[in-house]
Amino acid sequence: MIWRRLPPMTRARVLLALLLVTFLAVGMTSSGSVAEAAQWVGPAVDDAEAPSTDLGGPGASGILVLLLAMGVMISLGTPLFMIIGVLAALCFFMYSDGYDDLGVCATLDPETICGYDTFPAKMAGLTTKNVLLAIPFFVVSGAIMSAGDIANRLVTVAKSMVGFLPGGLAVASVGGCVFFAAISGSSPVTVIAIGTVMYPALVKAGYSERFSLGLVTSAGSLGIVIPPSIPMLVYAIVAGGSAPIDVSELFMAGIVPGLMLALLMAIYSVVLAMRNGTGDRTKFSIREVGRAIRDGMWAILLPVQILGGIYSGLFTPTEAAAVSVIYALVVELFIHRQLTMHHLPKILVESAVMMGSLLVIMALAFGLNDFLVEEQIPDQAIVLIQSMDLDAFEFLLIVNAILLVAGALMDSISAIMILAPLIAPIAIKLGIDPIHLGLIFIVNLEIGYLTPPIGLNLFVASSVFNKPLGEVIKSVVPFILIMLVGLTFVTYVPSLALGPVNVIMRKKPFYEPFPTAKPEAPTKRADMPEILKPGEGVGTKRVLSIQEMSEIGEQAFILCEVADTVSEDEPADPIKAWLEGIERQGATHEYVLAPAKKAAAAAGSPAAFKLLATEMSTLLKQDWECESLEAILSKPPAGAAAATAGQ
Repeated sequence: MIWRRLPPMTRARVLLALLLVTFLAVGMTSSGSVAEAAQWVGPAVDDAEAPSTDLGGPGASGILVLLLAMGVMISLGTPLFMIIGVLAALCFFMYSDGYDDLGVCATLDPETICGYDTFPAKMAGLTTKNVLLAIPFFVVSGAIMSAGDIANRLVTVAKSMVGFLPGGLAVASVGGCVFFAAISGSSPVTVIAIGTVMYPALVKAGYSERFSLGLVTSAGSLGIVIPPSIPMLVYAIVAGGSAPIDVSELFMAGIVPGLMLALLMAIYSVVLAMRNGTGDRTKFSIREVGRAIRDGMWAILLPVQILGGIYSGLFTPTEAAAVSVIYALVVELFIHRQLTMHHLPKILVESAVMMGSLLVIMALAFGLNDFLVEEQIPDQAIVLIQSMDLDAFEFLLIVNAILLVAGALMDSISAIMILAPLIAPIAIKLGIDPIHLGLIFIVNLEIGYLTPPIGLNLFVASSVFNKPLGEVIKSVVPFILIMLVGLTFVTYVPSLALGPVNVIMRKKPFYEPFPTAKPEAPTKRADMPEILKPGEGVGTKRVLSIQEMSEIGEQAFILCEVADTVSEDEPADPIKAWLEGIERQGATHEYVLAPAKKAAAAAGSPAAFKLLATEMSTLLKQDWECESLEAILSKPPAGAAAATAGQ
């Protein structure tokens, strides 16, 4: 079959494209009606406020255009960020009113967002997220530490503590991944840093190659569960529109689930070692533990410094990320001395490339997310969930299935950017805490790091350990099953994630009951800008139609044309002659005549023409100048000048 002959990445792109387009098609052709939504919302919400399912636009033909565009991009091997960006732009262009004409929107209020300006404006909204600054800092600090000696010292500490257990070296590998994950916040970086140290050691100690490969690849994925975590930061950014999300709470919520998953892997390693009789065991020695801790103290103190500083209130997560960079530089350059200043340019360049790719994906996905919100697709999904009469238990079961598929088809950042804004509003209406939902997202996508065809850790491990991709996939299967068990606990035992948050940060009991609420009416996102269509709005915020814009453009030209004539005729009262002339020539629109009269009343002051020019430029969305009119308005009216002379 042709399908089987396609390269794995091409098949992944095809499946991803079909997933995205199918999701949009279902959302935009939902059979729910305004009446159903209004009935569900209840009497407290007017019909005008009920979520509308009339998307307008080209309908099925638009979906065909999306499919054709996807087919072309996939055949050309287009990167994921381009697919997301083109999809978002086409959706805005075809399905949102007023986007098919670039000149349809103009107002005198520069803060009003309308027309095609909305798409880039929504992407630019990403820059207002303060927590975004933490991501590049954690990327840089992780790169510095993976290139230095911190990973080796952490592994030595773990070996000294658990080496006496059956399978002690395997348990030490898991412990090393936990320690390093708490420093770098990245799964691939953890696989590279810890895996390159532990994989050869495990094989040499008698563990099978398949087990060793699967262990370091899977334990490395703990990097996105153990805080600080870059995907957690992304989730806080994109899901924060539905409910405020404290990054500190999200970080704390990841500690117990991360340790639980690590414990499950460690138990599996011990049981397997006892059954097979493999692996060296070392005698426990307090002296060796003390020596390892002394040598690795600076590495151990890094997660303590990051998380302790956040939870003590000494600094914010963003500031903690910046501190981690300075700390890592000082430790690796001046204490461990495994890096020199000559290594830094290469490390920073690699980090910049990684960060650039993340930001592009995030910005374009942010625009797509806002299109879905503007067109009320999440609200329609809530109506659909309500019609299915799902409770929180059933809903989370479906969410886990969706996220497992999404994690297999796209990277974690893209999956969070696309799905979190859609799922979070529904979950909140069902009484699911957004912090708990965040951990469900993260654990699902952690499994996604290990599932083909896009599992990033699979490709990293295949490259680093020089193993066929198929062999790597087979090696992680037992660990995926272990993680599914952990996912079940995280999903249906909210106290695992929320218990520490409740006790330490919310001053509540540790136990968090599983939610049993039914979804409530959708509410408008408070942070969404007001999107106006032609003819809507009042006063200076009213959005103008094409016909009005044409009239205003012609009448703005009259202002200057009459001023040229007045300058040539040199009448006794140029201001009066100019006002009478523009009205005779047809400058009667309030948006033109009112500013003209205001400028005439202020004639003689430097601000008179400047005020008029600013209003006309804002209105026409281009620079508006008129030297003859500027000269006329620079002088006071004849009556005012005579009165001043008489005094």
